Amino acid sequence: MPVLPGRGPDGFGRARSWQWPTSVRELSPDQLRHEPFDVVILQRPHERDLLWEWTGRRAGEDVATIYLEHNVPGGRVPFDRHPMSDQSLIPIVHVTPFNALMWDSGSAPTHVIEHGVIDPGDRYTGEVNRAAVVVNEPVRRGRAVGTDLILRLAEAAPVDVFGMGAHALRTEPPRARGLRTVEGLDQERLHTQMARRRVYLHPNRWTSLGLSLIEAMLLGMPVVAVASTEVPLAVPPEAGVVASRPDQLADGMRMFFADAAAARAAGAFARAHALRRFGLQRFLDEWDVVLRAAVAEQATRPHTPLMSGS
Repeated sequence: MPVLPGRGPDGFGRARSWQWPTSVRELSPDQLRHEPFDVVILQRPHERDLLWEWTGRRAGEDVATIYLEHNVPGGRVPFDRHPMSDQSLIPIVHVTPFNALMWDSGSAPTHVIEHGVIDPGDRYTGEVNRAAVVVNEPVRRGRAVGTDLILRLAEAAPVDVFGMGAHALRTEPPRARGLRTVEGLDQERLHTQMARRRVYLHPNRWTSLGLSLIEAMLLGMPVVAVASTEVPLAVPPEAGVVASRPDQLADGMRMFFADAAAARAAGAFARAHALRRFGLQRFLDEWDVVLRAAVAEQATRPHTPLMSGS
């Protein structure tokens, strides 16, 4: 994993909020230049240029390359052209079928590999009769993550918002009476605190399928979610309430607040479903297939000399 002084967006290295396997190594750009590797995964368009700048290797030409697309399109939907569209050297991997449907990738090879999530375990107690939301930078990201809905629903039922920048919600009008915010938890403590809340609220309008939603289901939490993007297909009816009307979302929260047994039953179904659909082994197996295919395809291409001095 690339690492830069200051650990900025282009070289963050190993995240500090969870434990990485010891096989994951941090290397500076200078070290990468002399490091043999089989395949590169890009996640932002400019990383193709970084690969050339740091290693002297051309994406898809000198080294097998995959572009991992996490996000829904964000411009003239559904006419957005993917930055890797209409090329044949770099396959695009989408994390949801909805994303693959909405992006115009032209003739580029595409795959869908849905999220695989490490099981945090069935921790649900529901002892705190409040809803949990996990979102980073909710004020900056605004309507995309349903910030206005959080504030509106917190007037109807108590809501705890977890995540970086959550405290900024306290100054947003209206100052919802049922709103509390929590920052600074690592992943382990976050999961424990989420599972103490009665229900998980997913207010996102236009984002990819959030890992926190899947983690909530794995924790055994019932879900109340906005019926947008992949959510209606990722959250079965037995796991909670999926709706596009705010009043129905509020009713769903209140229903689970009033009926702990129903909340526990929905959460148990959510966990069983998430284990089947978002299990880690399926995810790893599908990635192995795509990675091996990219490396095998690269081996058939003519070899070209690397950048001088690399």
